Amino acid sequence: MPRTPVSTTDAPAAIGPYSQAIRAGNTVYCSGQIPLDPATGEIVAGDITAQARRAFDNLKAVAVAAGGSLDDIVRVGLYVTDLGEFAQVNAVMAEYFAAPYPARSTIEVPALPKGARFEVDAMMVLG
Repeated sequence: MPRTPVSTTDAPAAIGPYSQAIRAGNTVYCSGQIPLDPATGEIVAGDITAQARRAFDNLKAVAVAAGGSLDDIVRVGLYVTDLGEFAQVNAVMAEYFAAPYPARSTIEVPALPKGARFEVDAMMVLG
């Protein structure tokens, strides 16, 4: 099955040897999005809520570039550097997704690229 890269300038460019997303058949595998401003390449200012919103905005841009939307996402992985901020991240996720919600895992990690406090990756299935 061919793998087709997905790319958009509405989300930050990859900062390593990977694609923003790869489409294989009807499935799209979205790379992790941290709270980088696509225009500046810098982490957005603000608290975990601001960082989560920017990362979800980046994910949304990649989903649209792949021909879908957040409604097509079936699984997300959330990565936080402090599980004490889980409630705030959970509230932000509820702003972006509607029931039935995607499957999810949330993992505390010691560090994320560029000093981010939040990252999200996803899998999307297109109809």
